[in-house]
Amino acid sequence: MVGLESIALFRSLNREELQALRFISRERRLAPNQEIFREGDPGDGVYFVKDGIVEISSIVGGGKRHIFSKLGDGEIFGEMAVIEHRPRSATATAAGEAEVYFIPRGEMLSLIESSPKLAFNLLQQISHRLREFNQLHLREVIEAERLALVGNFARSIVHDLKNPLNIIGISAEMFDMPNIRHEVRAQTQARIKKQVERINDMVGDILIFSEGKRMDRHVKPADYRAFVLELAADLRAEAELKDARIEIENIPPSVFIPFDPHRLSRVFYNLVHNATDVMPNGGAIFLRFNADEKEIVTEIEDTGPGIPPEIADKLFQAFVTFGKTHGTGLGLSICKKIVEDHGGKISVRNEAGRGAIFYFTLPLVK
Repeated sequence: MVGLESIALFRSLNREELQALRFISRERRLAPNQEIFREGDPGDGVYFVKDGIVEISSIVGGGKRHIFSKLGDGEIFGEMAVIEHRPRSATATAAGEAEVYFIPRGEMLSLIESSPKLAFNLLQQISHRLREFNQLHLREVIEAERLALVGNFARSIVHDLKNPLNIIGISAEMFDMPNIRHEVRAQTQARIKKQVERINDMVGDILIFSEGKRMDRHVKPADYRAFVLELAADLRAEAELKDARIEIENIPPSVFIPFDPHRLSRVFYNLVHNATDVMPNGGAIFLRFNADEKEIVTEIEDTGPGIPPEIADKLFQAFVTFGKTHGTGLGLSICKKIVEDHGGKISVRNEAGRGAIFYFTLPLVK
């Protein structure tokens, strides 16, 4: 049996944060085989095992229920409900008599926003859980002929989480520095919140890509210049982690386009991330913009080795990759889907003596 303060996720909390945690948490006693939640239930909060064993299961091929995880004292489950407000993807059941702590989603989000260390710890836990699932359970859950495909998806998710986790970690350290100015503290807290939202968008994009459906989000006209200039600061912070720099060669024109800023920012993040991957010793990434009466063209060029012509026409297919020590190429196929969902097109070209030049179009407001 464990207390809240003994759970690894909460060990870094101070006395006031622990008091707030005790106030919002609820204890539940469970009978053997009692369901805690079922697939399809609302993701209303997160759970921690206080005492006993909880089994996480799901229905797989043939309609059979498969137990793919057993959790003991202090372990977390239902954590994805904190990041994305979607129905439960699995069923949680008490294996015997058990006790759990439950924290509603809204209260947990408020606690995370006020504690950067807790946000960082939670995202590390989620990354670790995804990695464990990829390494230990894929062979049991997925049919043999689909194992490689699902493994690529899982590795891609874990890989994409690393950059926002690094930014959150650095920001959390800055947040806790003594004598930090109020405006700097506010900026680091905003950056942490933005990276949490980014991870939420990553998970959503992966789900939409795998389901083959168009993202059903509200798209409205907005100023493309304002969007790019605001995004540039975060892109620079990410590039600097890999000793790269971002140069905006010309300020984007102030034109209005209909777009979803969360999804479109993923295109920029993926292209910048790919560029830094092929420049292990650092380099430069150039952004250029050009517009006419119908559309705006955005170019992102790196100083890497470029892309061989024989692979250029396959580069936007899922799991095609080049010049990287890791990754699956899923990022570019997601870029293609996002741009096409916005009514545009994306492509890549090579020019002698230059690196890869990715460019995409977006239609202007009619």
